[in-house]
Amino acid sequence: MASFNKIILVGYLGRDPELRYTPDGTPVCDFSVATTERRKDKAGELQDITTWFRITVWRRQAELAGQYLAKGRQVYIEGRLTQREYQDRDGNTRYSLDVTATDLHFMGSRGDEVSLPRDEQPVRGRQQEAAAAAPAVTDDDIPF
Repeated sequence: MASFNKIILVGYLGRDPELRYTPDGTPVCDFSVATTERRKDKAGELQDITTWFRITVWRRQAELAGQYLAKGRQVYIEGRLTQREYQDRDGNTRYSLDVTATDLHFMGSRGDEVSLPRDEQPVRGRQQEAAAAAPAVTDDDIPF
């Protein structure tokens, strides 16, 4: 039987992206993303539970992430999840959730969402062209 490893995250950047290049010139970008969910504890009080993920993006998506993303920006990520074990400064064993992104979509409250699909197409120009060509929708156009 085949196996499958895919994670989908929608969260906020915890730090600015760090863009670097491998010795052969391949771009790679690293940043952290936090997701938060609310759960009730045993006393019935709502508690925010935050999980941090280390994200790695490669090639053209890495360059675009380094150019457009910043701390606090909301992002949608699809990729493969791995868990890494390491020793902290005090010698304690720690674990990290690492994601190698395959798809990345910029999100935000300004209405300027930019998508970066796997084929690494530049989308911003096409979205603006499509928006300019699309007819305006009014309340009279909505059937309910």
